[in-house]
Amino acid sequence: MSFVEYEDTIKDGDTAIVFLGHESMFPVKVQHGTVTQTKYGVIRHSTDLIGKKYGSKVTCSKGGWVFILHPTPELWTMNLPHRTQILYSTDISIITMMLELKPGSIVCESGTGSGSLSHALIRTVAPTGHLYTVEFHQQRAEKAREEFREHGVEHLVTVTNQDVCKNGFGVSNIADAVFLDIPSPWEAIGHAKSALKAEGGRICSFSPCIEQVQRTCLAMEEYGFTEINTLEILLRVYNVRTISLQIPDLGKAAEDNSSAGFDSSNPSNQGSPCANLQQGTVQFKSGVPLREMVGHTGYLTFATKS
Repeated sequence: MSFVEYEDTIKDGDTAIVFLGHESMFPVKVQHGTVTQTKYGVIRHSTDLIGKKYGSKVTCSKGGWVFILHPTPELWTMNLPHRTQILYSTDISIITMMLELKPGSIVCESGTGSGSLSHALIRTVAPTGHLYTVEFHQQRAEKAREEFREHGVEHLVTVTNQDVCKNGFGVSNIADAVFLDIPSPWEAIGHAKSALKAEGGRICSFSPCIEQVQRTCLAMEEYGFTEINTLEILLRVYNVRTISLQIPDLGKAAEDNSSAGFDSSNPSNQGSPCANLQQGTVQFKSGVPLREMVGHTGYLTFATKS
């Protein structure tokens, strides 16, 4: 099983996604002799999962059923164990595009955190690119290495446990892009410039506070970066629902139609507006925004090495 190469059959040791519904899913490590409890009953890995195809509909012990999905960076972002605050698909999508990433790109990242962005970067640069990711916290770095190994992408990523502000990324003049998600990114701009290839490259810094953005932009100007711009991505989701609205009372016009000899029982009049007036309501499909929406997550500052 690999997050960057699709496989058809579930095997022992795979990471799979148990899908109970659009807002109810979780990851599970498939192992012989292990069972997983769900609200629909027990899933037995040996008989219900191993050897079955990804996407299969699995019946649980209580008679309910779930789908078993192949993991992807998108699904992992929604289900990963949170060791830190993470980036979500809204910001990840603009980061990978604005950094101009493609298969074969070399990317430097700090910090690794829970690995949400890391998995998306790895999938984008595979099969010939590489991710160099730096994590200050030793336990988080070790856990990230373990996850990359379990997810079959360890050959595409190098995890380093060090302070990027003091020691840099451990590489020089090879990166096509650099991403920073640290408390004081302005202290790492010089190391980012050293990591980028000599003929140029792109940098992105994620910061939740505008004061961090201001100091980072000043540092980017000091080190000769150009095309500096900051974005804030806000996502507004709409639900498509069937709406019922009451027909307004049209008063005298409706009476005139009635007095003119309108016959609602006549099949030729069934589709007319006056026929709907007799029902009192009309139904139609409408896009309705959620009552609550995710607001500010952070500012994305992009720049180009001169």
